[in-house]
Amino acid sequence: QVQLVESGGGLVQPGGSLRLSCAASGTIFSIYRMGWYRQAPGNTRELVARITSGGPTNYADSVQGRFTISRDNAEKTVSLQMNSLKPDDTAVYYCNADQITLRNGEHLLTAWGQGTQVTVSS
Repeated sequence: QVQLVESGGGLVQPGGSLRLSCAASGTIFSIYRMGWYRQAPGNTRELVARITSGGPTNYADSVQGRFTISRDNAEKTVSLQMNSLKPDDTAVYYCNADQITLRNGEHLLTAWGQGTQVTVSS
């Protein structure tokens, strides 16, 4: 019913930038909150940034000031601009959507994308 497809990952040198994008598809009427999480090898999945349909955002302390999240409600997309990347940012990044309302009136609590690898290395 709902698919989230990420794009934009890759290999970048420390100090570089990447932009991740995620598009939601399916019989979606609205999505309350969209965001990005990441998981490095041996670590649990952690919040990077998220944004509600009204615009408020929150960021992990480790990315505050370096990453910027944005979304297009009409297109059901969310993007993450990542600047000043560090090796510690290396992880698989997952797109997330919370509190999804479908066109038939059903509600889904959450949905996840399959992830995109971001590697920061010289």
